Amino acid sequence: MEWYTVGLGLLGLLMIFIVIGLPIPFALAAASLPFLWNIQGFSTSVVSSELKLWGVWIDYILLAVPLFVFLGELIGKSQIGPNLYQFLHQGVRIRGSAAYGSIGASAGFGAVCGSSMVGALTIGGVALPEMLRLGYGKRLSSGVLAAGGTLSVLIPPSLILLFYGIVADQSIGDLFIAGVIPGLILVSSFVVIVLIWGILKPRDIPNQEEAQKMPMLMILSTVGPVVLIGLVITVAIYAGIATPTEAAAVAALLTVVLAFGVGGLTWQGFVASIFATMRTMGYLGLLLSAGVLFGFVLTYYRVPQQFTELFLSYDLSAYTVLAIVLVFYVILGMFLEPVSMTFITLPTIYPLMDAAGFDLIWFGVVYTITMEIAVLTPPVGLNLYVIQAISREQVTIGDVIMGCLPFIGAMILLIVILILAPQTALWLPEQMR
Repeated sequence: MEWYTVGLGLLGLLMIFIVIGLPIPFALAAASLPFLWNIQGFSTSVVSSELKLWGVWIDYILLAVPLFVFLGELIGKSQIGPNLYQFLHQGVRIRGSAAYGSIGASAGFGAVCGSSMVGALTIGGVALPEMLRLGYGKRLSSGVLAAGGTLSVLIPPSLILLFYGIVADQSIGDLFIAGVIPGLILVSSFVVIVLIWGILKPRDIPNQEEAQKMPMLMILSTVGPVVLIGLVITVAIYAGIATPTEAAAVAALLTVVLAFGVGGLTWQGFVASIFATMRTMGYLGLLLSAGVLFGFVLTYYRVPQQFTELFLSYDLSAYTVLAIVLVFYVILGMFLEPVSMTFITLPTIYPLMDAAGFDLIWFGVVYTITMEIAVLTPPVGLNLYVIQAISREQVTIGDVIMGCLPFIGAMILLIVILILAPQTALWLPEQMR
């Protein structure tokens, strides 16, 4: 069977199964099975599928995923995340402090949790009602929180960078450290956007905000855990003390202690965190397992290699190839969420980017920023619906979309900066080596 027949067949079956409403993990597996049967026969392929699925669930590197998810859920169910927003809002007595506090809290939460949706839920659940009560514009309030949730995707630890490293076989530590400087640039860009927004639309930001000063003890119990958890993850990975999986395990255990000790976590909240992690990992585990089957079929028929050779035969410049790939992901992001896109498309795309001469660590950062844009673009922009849902119908989905546009512009500008100056992402990993 020719590689292009397999590639088009897989894509066609996948689209059919998704359109008829089959969940993406099952759609991936169902699209892969006919070609797997062609390779091995029915009985053998059933056994090999079971082995591949089991291999995913016991993979040592992938153990970091549920640990980081659990860590984020613990912070979300305790008072650590909400108090972080209150501290940054009440501790910064300037016009627009609630908006700046939302950005800072989202960045701080991103430093200990790698999930965009959990970040948007945790910070947005506290900040959005408060900002609306204070008189902030609906578009500014919803836009800054939906976009702020994406900071969890870029600032390490990041689940998307983790998945990228697994699929593209790149160093997780290098990918995490490569996201630090671009993440700080993006945070700064968001602050500038709020500042300009206040100048252009002064009615969207109140002149005075009613906020009580936080007691020093509450400040310490808020900032201390976030700093400590972030340091444990950062130092353990980048100093070579522990692998990402080991760092995630230690950080998760530390978070349990801190969430109960100073975060006000209840037993019901702890149980809810476990169940939320199980629900998330039930989906991600199936997606990872189905992605392995999908990737095996692609690799067996050499679809990525043949696709790369075909693409390069057109003699396009490297930056033309990059532009095509980025536009492809922006369009695809309107219909699929980032994790699914990673396992469906990345096995074919990353060899192409490698052959085009791009550093795969650098491309991992660019890819992750593109995934940030994906969670803010309708009709399947997860963060849009999260923020709209927690507003309790005070904000329309149109308000959230319009509010996100300036922040999407900042992400596009960051991609341009990374293209013009690749060392923005590569300098820090090189220094760490």
